[in-house]
Amino acid sequence: MDFRRLEDADLNNKTALIRVDFNVPRDASGKITDDTRINTALPTIRHLQDAGARVVLLSHFGRPKGEPDTENSLRFMADALAKRLDSEVHFSASLEADALKNLPPSTVVLMENTRFHAGETKSDPALAKKFAALGDIFVMDAFSAAHRDHASSAGIAEFLPAYAGLAMERELDHISQALDHPKPPVMGIVGGAKVSTKIDLLQNLVSKLDTLVIGGGMANTFLFAQGHSVGGSLCEKDLKDTALQMMATAKRENCEIILPVDVVAAEAFAANAPHRVCGLNEVKSDEMILDAGPDTVTKILDAIDASNTLIWNGPLGAFEITPFDTSTVECAKYAGERCKDGKIIAVAGGGDTVSAMKHAGAADDFTFISTAGGAFLEWMEGKTLPGVEILKK
Repeated sequence: MDFRRLEDADLNNKTALIRVDFNVPRDASGKITDDTRINTALPTIRHLQDAGARVVLLSHFGRPKGEPDTENSLRFMADALAKRLDSEVHFSASLEADALKNLPPSTVVLMENTRFHAGETKSDPALAKKFAALGDIFVMDAFSAAHRDHASSAGIAEFLPAYAGLAMERELDHISQALDHPKPPVMGIVGGAKVSTKIDLLQNLVSKLDTLVIGGGMANTFLFAQGHSVGGSLCEKDLKDTALQMMATAKRENCEIILPVDVVAAEAFAANAPHRVCGLNEVKSDEMILDAGPDTVTKILDAIDASNTLIWNGPLGAFEITPFDTSTVECAKYAGERCKDGKIIAVAGGGDTVSAMKHAGAADDFTFISTAGGAFLEWMEGKTLPGVEILKK
């Protein structure tokens, strides 16, 4: 993808308005429990500081209802960010541009929660113009917000030249490499609970992939559609026809769909519950399918061996509880090893995928792990992302 990067921008003595994602998790005491999103923003902020630009940060936090809300204030983030940057971070609740005038180069200012403004989620042009008045250029560095047509993201680009930040640049380069211009054969692994939440995704992928593995609870719907017993498993039986149509489309598009050929069944959804490996037509009425079996894992590993590009979204089983994490862990570790050996390009993201890869100890071995969630999914679905469109040359 050809898009505007920071290297294309004149930064010296400019004020750069950056859209970041500081919607971080906190515990009951207010302590940040995962600072991944903060650390992701640091390279772009430092790059702008080093270039002599003033930095103004915009982010949402929580779900306030378009008005100031003490509980969802971003004020706490100023100190957290200052510690990581080892430099002062000013905080401002005012959108008056005069308040930011005469700041020295490399100053960092964090603005109050963008969702305190009623027009934010409606992409109100008047609010976007007010945001834009705070800077000279706009830097989009929150891929996780790129699927939202909000005033603080896509809206600002109507009034300022827009560039991708370093985190955004990395996301776009890797995801484009995996999905838009992949090295064939291309394989996808899609797991998760329900087919209904991923219909658009599956329909888009079967026309682009050579092999598609369907796992997790959603595989049960496909197995049921084929006439197999699924016992008391999670299964959207009303989507039987949809599943059959997808398999027919995949066949026309020469996309091989890999479904479980054996499963791990248990009577209870609980860690270390009594369980057994069985064939597809051996699941009892009081049992539920909680993971793919060893023969299925072998089939998936063989498919990874035969592929040059892998796109992964969603776990293959109930990875949150042992031993029903086995197929997810074994396949993730194997894909990671293939990456380290330079045999495959592997990109993963969306939903529980990041947690699953970390649980498997494979996150650092993949070519790229996207933490973007909804934006990653919508990209995989083939949808246009407003926060990406504004960056295209």
